Amino acid sequence: MDIRTAIFLAAVCGQTYVQYNNDGLFLVPTTYRLVGQFQAASYTGNEEPFGFVLESDRAAILAFRGTSSPTDWVMDMIAQQVPFKPVKNGGYTHRGFTEVYMSARDQFLRLLDQVPKDKPLFVTGHSLGGALATLASLDIAVNRKPSALITYTFGAPRTGDPVFVRTYNAVVPLTFRVQNEFDVVPHLPPLVYQSPKTDKTYYYLHVKEEAKRSFRMGSVGGNHIISSYFADLAREAPAFVAATCQSPPGWCPQK
Repeated sequence: MDIRTAIFLAAVCGQTYVQYNNDGLFLVPTTYRLVGQFQAASYTGNEEPFGFVLESDRAAILAFRGTSSPTDWVMDMIAQQVPFKPVKNGGYTHRGFTEVYMSARDQFLRLLDQVPKDKPLFVTGHSLGGALATLASLDIAVNRKPSALITYTFGAPRTGDPVFVRTYNAVVPLTFRVQNEFDVVPHLPPLVYQSPKTDKTYYYLHVKEEAKRSFRMGSVGGNHIISSYFADLAREAPAFVAATCQSPPGWCPQK
């Protein structure tokens, strides 16, 4: 894992929450421009801001938001599995995450059509956004074949069954799952999940390349929020953080 890339993308993930809380308004880091924003449908069917695509002269970024609204939490808990239809023989994935993903898919793919395919694409997300980034990375790797695909997720839950994970690990070239050992979300859904409604058993695994972190912030939420991940990573490169967070002022996550 490249620590500077992780720090920068954690800051980008922080802006997906700013986007949600400020009616689509958020800060774009210097040297990047906004290609466009996209929405996704929550459990009620209402569309919410769920991320954006940024582009610089050297790279593009696809960023997904994590859980913010009560209906997002409902989607998180729908842990039955459905086929991951964008990829043939791609296994089964978490129903709630997949429904959110599919509601946004056409929108962000249209945005990516505006980015040259020979430009490296970074895919990132925190929490639920990390699950969406995982789904997107397999989809993009198989169906778009960018010249370079690099994925960083933060505090992401398990997303799919063993077949999905095996397929992902085989075709997504470079991916880092940044995970705090004291964060409860990466331990969900459990490895073996039994549906309370149907008694059917589902199996979940994580995708490859755990980048293990270890920090305590005094609460369950504090161990998970993106600002805590950013603060933990930032300690390893303070000079880089000081320079990166200068412009625009306030775009890095604040405790």
